[in-house]
Amino acid sequence: MTVPRVPGARSRHGRVSLALSFFVQGAVFALLVTRIPAIQDRYGISDALLPAFLAAVPVLAGVGSVGTEQLVKRVRPSRVLRCAQPVACLALLAVGAVGSMAQVAVALAVFGLSVGALDASMNMLGVSLQRAYGRSIMLGFHAAYSLGGIVGASLAWAGAHWKLSLALLYGPVVAVLVPLALIVGRWFVDRDRQDAAGGQEGAAAAVAPLAMRLLLPLCLVMAFAYIGDSTVSNWSAKYLQDVLGSSEQLATVPYNVYMVTTLLGRAVGDLGVRRFGAVAVVRTGTVVAAGGFAVVAAAPGAWAGMAGFTLLGLGLCVIVPQTFAAAGRYAFERHGPGASDMAVARLNIFNYVGFLIGSPLVGALGDAWSYRGAMLVPMVLVLVTLVYARSFGAPEARYGDGYERPRTADVG
Repeated sequence: MTVPRVPGARSRHGRVSLALSFFVQGAVFALLVTRIPAIQDRYGISDALLPAFLAAVPVLAGVGSVGTEQLVKRVRPSRVLRCAQPVACLALLAVGAVGSMAQVAVALAVFGLSVGALDASMNMLGVSLQRAYGRSIMLGFHAAYSLGGIVGASLAWAGAHWKLSLALLYGPVVAVLVPLALIVGRWFVDRDRQDAAGGQEGAAAAVAPLAMRLLLPLCLVMAFAYIGDSTVSNWSAKYLQDVLGSSEQLATVPYNVYMVTTLLGRAVGDLGVRRFGAVAVVRTGTVVAAGGFAVVAAAPGAWAGMAGFTLLGLGLCVIVPQTFAAAGRYAFERHGPGASDMAVARLNIFNYVGFLIGSPLVGALGDAWSYRGAMLVPMVLVLVTLVYARSFGAPEARYGDGYERPRTADVG
């Protein structure tokens, strides 16, 4: 059984600084995606061209994640994060302040690449710190991201309400977030690298190849979870208004409820993992999320539909952080800290895959069949997580399932 460790001051500072970094990223991303209509209007982006702009961000984020996998073989993930986060903030400001469609395309490209590097490096550090603590703390980091998303969406609402220009909205926010990102970056901790190589750079340079097939189950879980998440973010308002007959104002509520319940679920999720284990928490989250989709699909009215979206937030919120933790732990057991970073970077690509697939999939099924029926498809995909739930277990829980015990040479 894993014995919790008493963290030192450096690890505690690293945990707080990384949580603040997750918060900043959540706020920045929400400020972008919630103001897409304003960005479209400012630069005259047509409805036909808008999907290409929107798809480019997650595609380039995937490229950024792949690049980060290669970069951290030579540079610590903390340094990648310290450089990428201010760039993402400044790219957000550029999106609201540049003067032409070509320039905003460049700004969005920079934003996408930096987001990929951010997501990969943040989760690398989170997995590393969790291993140093010897207990679950990953959900807390993602709770900070959710809180940042709520704050960012609230600021975007205020900007729209007061009819602020994008530059006037983004400027003061970026003026606060860039210094914050630079300051907290001083306390990031690459704990695994220090333990394995005395803090020397390039500890992962000689990592043995990591077979992608071993990560495939977790990659599928990640993609399916984000298909569910993108279904809520892109279709909840339309579904409530067009299918369940709600008012326009009420239709904006489900996603806000989903974000709040995601935050609450992640805030207490680590306690659940410590008490009941990751496998039980992931299984419970999967069943709750599937139940949420079922309630949404069968809902007779708007309030029942909102109850379904509430369940979705409580269920989906635990899956992604635990998937990162499981992939990093498995790779670390086999090949050490460098392999853990590689696994996180590769897994991170599949959150963008799910994001890209989810919205068009539900839209196509809704148009061709029905939107009620379309809600059952992400439900079935999320339920696939139950098949792979044992992959989330602690090492000692998996050795009886045919996994080879890690050799001493593999773990540095």
